[in-house]
Amino acid sequence: MSATTATTPTAKSRKNALRRRNTLLGWSFILPNFIGFALITMVPIVALFYISFTDWNAFGNAGWVGFENYADLFGNRNFRIALVNTFYYAIPHILLTGVISLALAVLLNRKMRGIAFFRTAAFFPYITSIVAIAIVWNLLFSPDYGPINQILGVFGVDNPPGWTTSADWSMPAVIIVGTWREMGYYMLLFLAGLQTIPHELYEAATLDGAGKWKQFLHITWPGLRPTTFFIMVMLTIGSFKVFDLILVMTDGGPGTSTLVISQYIYQQGIENNKFGYSSAAAVVLFFICLAVTLVQFAVNRRNER
Repeated sequence: MSATTATTPTAKSRKNALRRRNTLLGWSFILPNFIGFALITMVPIVALFYISFTDWNAFGNAGWVGFENYADLFGNRNFRIALVNTFYYAIPHILLTGVISLALAVLLNRKMRGIAFFRTAAFFPYITSIVAIAIVWNLLFSPDYGPINQILGVFGVDNPPGWTTSADWSMPAVIIVGTWREMGYYMLLFLAGLQTIPHELYEAATLDGAGKWKQFLHITWPGLRPTTFFIMVMLTIGSFKVFDLILVMTDGGPGTSTLVISQYIYQQGIENNKFGYSSAAAVVLFFICLAVTLVQFAVNRRNER
């Protein structure tokens, strides 16, 4: 009897063995993602910070220059223009895309014939080739033959904008296209958030005599707060990092009217082989995105209290 008791594992040892097994299983799922994150994201970020303090040009040794790249960066007129243009694009784009995508989501969050078609049509620009989008919209924005200016002429606009050929109107044109392209994607995220709000709340509000606007203010908007916060963070980061749309649509022009930080990084690094200098610009963009995101987290935390 005593021998049997000695060889039988206790409840505590079985519990510890189960805990170790579950821990190993958990790490087996998580570790590949951690390794991929470290190799693909973390190591390049650390290397980026180091390279930003060097004069590396991809062909020789990386000589340490300290903060010289950053001093040259903020003393460069084109970088200051790119910095201003980045905010010029980001702020209107964030506001317009957020408002229009929310309006579309509310409009299409109902049971009606053909609703799937309208949702697909709104989302389709997001998955369309960016090159095709740029070509089509440049044709639409053509000052002489584009249908947009022809329509404006019908309504009595004698001197319509030059759009992508004008230094004053090129950035608004890019903002319009960027909003049109991305609003369908964020509409789907808002739709997902709307469908988590219990329908009983709307029924109770209707019985109490609340109109659609009051229902939106007191039910829809509070219920969408987590979704809105996530969308605004992702939309803000994406807006400050805009690159492909401007590259294929205006290439930073006319002149430097649509030059943004991401394109400036590309020009200095890929075209001019100034990887240390371009890395410094990338670090500045990183801290801009980080600062704006931290502000958003702080505002969201204060609103939740």
